[in-house]
Formats: sequence, structure tokens, C-alpha cells
Amino acid sequence: MLKNFNGRPSLATVLKASTVAGIAAAVLATGVPLEITRSYAEAVKVQAPSVPSFANVVDAVSPAVVSVRVENRVNPVSDNNNDGFSFDFNGRGFDDLPDDHPLKRFFKQFGQDPNDQQGHQRRFGQNGPGGKGRLRPVAQGSGFFISEDGYIVTNNHVVSDGQAFVAVMNDGTELDAKLIGKDPRTDLAVLKVDGKGKKFTYVNWADDNNVRVGDWVVAVGNPFGLGGTVTAGIVSARGRDIGSGPYDDYLQVDAAVNRGNSGGPTFNLSGEVVGINTAIFSPSGGSVGIAFAIPASTARDVVADLMKDGQVSRGWLGVQIQPVTKDIAESIGLSEPSGALVVAPQAGSPGDKAGMKAGDVVTALNGETIKDARDLSRRIGAMQPGSKVELSVWRAGKAQPLTVELGTLPADQKDANAEDNSQPQQPEAPASEKALADLGLTVGPSDDGKGLAITGIDPDSDAADKGIKEGEKITSVNNQEVSTAADVVKVLNQAKKDGRTRALFQIQSSQGSRFVALPINGQG
Repeated sequence: MLKNFNGRPSLATVLKASTVAGIAAAVLATGVPLEITRSYAEAVKVQAPSVPSFANVVDAVSPAVVSVRVENRVNPVSDNNNDGFSFDFNGRGFDDLPDDHPLKRFFKQFGQDPNDQQGHQRRFGQNGPGGKGRLRPVAQGSGFFISEDGYIVTNNHVVSDGQAFVAVMNDGTELDAKLIGKDPRTDLAVLKVDGKGKKFTYVNWADDNNVRVGDWVVAVGNPFGLGGTVTAGIVSARGRDIGSGPYDDYLQVDAAVNRGNSGGPTFNLSGEVVGINTAIFSPSGGSVGIAFAIPASTARDVVADLMKDGQVSRGWLGVQIQPVTKDIAESIGLSEPSGALVVAPQAGSPGDKAGMKAGDVVTALNGETIKDARDLSRRIGAMQPGSKVELSVWRAGKAQPLTVELGTLPADQKDANAEDNSQPQQPEAPASEKALADLGLTVGPSDDGKGLAITGIDPDSDAADKGIKEGEKITSVNNQEVSTAADVVKVLNQAKKDGRTRALFQIQSSQGSRFVALPINGQG
């Protein structure tokens, strides 16, 4: 008989009853006794998303990348400026030391005089310890094997001041290297090491046509002498002109590149060289994510020439050129601002012999459109001397063909297709003949009778904005020679009748010749 409790059950009694009831219900529902387990805390684990790894690329290419140590003969500072050997003890020379100084006693004990340079050289030789012209490290950079027999590619600016070179491989092996050739115009150089029959791991060039902005790249090199350093980024831009020369066509990458990376390779994810790290933009001197690499398409042919001949032979047109601006295009009737404007052909040059004239615009080369002056420079420079090329030039409002046989670019030539025809600056004319007020120019006769001397400039004029200065000279307008202000006005009036709103002025200065387009709406 169950007893009837009049009091309220306790909380513990209720919980026990609920638990038992729950267990009983679970057993009845499943027919299987319920196993009770305790839960414990575990370390956090997150399934990482799939991202590209560069480890396989780095493992494959690292044996082909080297550090380049550049050495030069440095004459040590001397106490007497002629013995080539230096003793300096806190500002005192050897003779200034007291007789009981340990070093002085040491030398006297062995009968040696450290100031006896001749005796020193007899013992050690001219280039021995303390001798004149000891090889000292003066620079360092990076490079990479481009062939199994030991040819190494690097930058010209890395090796240009060196007399001896050492290639340090990723395993620490040091090999003496010989300079095969260098090309300052593209900042490329080739070294070679003697592997004594050893075959080196080398890398291949990438196809530039497959390199796109946004592609992953990996830079391997020797920043700050650390060696074997790998950084990654993307191709940020193509075709950069950084003002280093006429063949500028750099890739811009955002992989970290620092001093010592120069000459090192930038790889794609297939382990091919897409560029050679050459320069950085940096207000601080360190990497800010803007690096410039010579593209494989430029380096491939230059390196091949250096390996074969030790130098690069380039085609030469022999004309001074400048870009075609929108104003210039409008002044000569071109539909768009493209091509290369010929400022002046060099006397006797291939361009001069072919009949090229100042004011011509080269719009196409062998049927391919010329984008700008830099494009023409690169294309001509990439051709072999003696090649015949077909040019399309814009002259007197219409296109006409010209055939040119390219010459060989002289070693001291500044630009593959530009000659600086600088002339002495003309003195200021004593008086003004005519004020071309609407152009902001005051002109007078030149001393040599050729052209017009500019004797005054309105600082608020378009001419001043375009950089025309007092003391310079106008030699032609719309490719017609002028010697008086009346000649200028006549040409401008004809341009207005032809529907032109701008005229093309050829300006001569001490720095050479250039073309400037000026508005002529107010002339009459």
C-alpha cells in the first residue's frame, strides 16, 4: 500500500524522477539502452580554403638562382699615403706607440717593421695581405642559370664596377665567374662559371604573350645579402616606362623586392622566368610593393647575343624623334595621337639617306602600327643591322612609304633612333620685329639668318605652358622654314584656311630640337 504524502516533493526528487523517466522513455522508444557520455573541450580546427602554394615552384627553381658577389681592387689607406699599408691604433700610427706596447715588442722580437712595404710585398706579393689592389667585395646582387653549362644572367648595374665576380649557389658553393658581356641600354649582363664538367640546374624564359596583369609571380634573390629569399605577388602592370632608357618596357610587380634582388628572376607558377628584377620605386629605400622587372621578351634576345658575341648589335635609323601629342596630331591632320614624330635626321644616317625629313610622322613599320616614339625605338633596336624595313610616314597631310636599310647603332649613341643635334644657344635678339601676341611670342631675326629668335614670352600664354623659352629659336612652322615674322603669319593663315586649329612649331634650343603645337584660333 502506497503512502500518500501530503508535503511538496523536493527539487532533487523531481530532477531524479525526470531523469529516470527520460531514460525509461528513451529505452522504451528505441529498444536499446542509452549510453551516457561526458563531453570535453577540444583544440580548434578550421578547414582552410584551397589557396595556391609556391613551395613546389621554389623547390624546383632555387638551385638555379645564385647570389652574385662583385669584387674590386681597393687600395688600403696608408699612414704615409705611399706604402699601401695601414696601422691605426685609435688614431695613432705604429711609430707613435710606446716602446713597451705589446704589438711593438712583438714586431721587434721577430725583426719586422710593419712600415717596410717592400719587405711586405716580398713576403706576400703585390696582391697579398696589405698589398696594393686587394680584391674587396664592393657590391652584391642576384642572378640565375640560363643554361646547363654555367651561363648566368644578371643586371649590368650589378657587375658594371667589378673586376672579379663570385656566384654563390643556394647550397653555399662559391664559384668564380667570368664576365661574358654586358648591355647598359637594357641593363643586362651575362656571367659564366666553370663547373668542371658539372651540369647546372637552369631555367627557361616564359612566353610574354601568356603573362597577364593579375598573374601570380614569385621573386627569388639575395636581398641585403640574405640569399635564397622568396617573395610572392602579382603582375601589377605591363609596359612601364621608368625613364631608364629608350627600351623601357618593364613589368611592374608587387612582390617584395629590395636592394640585392637586382638581377634575380621573377617566376610564373610554371617555374619560367617572366622578368628580371631591376628597379624599385621607394621613397624609403625599402620595398613598398612597386618593383620593375625586365620582361622575358626583351631579355631573351639580348642574353642570346651576349652569350654568342659578348655584345649586342642593334639596328639604327639615325633620327631624333618625339611622341605625337593630341595637339600635334591636330596640327598636322592626323586622326589620332600615335606614331613617332621625326624632329631631325642625322646627316648621313640611314634615315637621312632614305629621305626622311623633319616633321615626318612614322605611323607603321613593316605594316605594323607604331604606337609611340618608344615603340619605334624598341622595334628598330630589336632588328639586325643591314635589315631593310618598310616605313609608312605621314607627310604634308598624306601617308607615303619609305624603304630604309638599317645601320648599326654606334656604341656611344644615346638612343637607338634619336640623335641629339644640340646647337649653341642663340643670343637674345637686339630688337623685336613682330609680336605674335595671340601666341604669346615676341620674335626677332636670328644671328645666323636661319629661323626666328624668340625674344619674349607671355608667361600666361600657351607657349609658356608648353615650355617655350626666351632665347630659343623657331626654325619651321608646319614643316615650312621661316625666317621672318611675316613667314610665320603666312603659314598660320594657310593653316586656318585648311581648317586647322593648331600649328606645329619646330623649336631649337641648346638641348636640341623639338616640336610644339600651338593654338592659332586668334591669328589673322
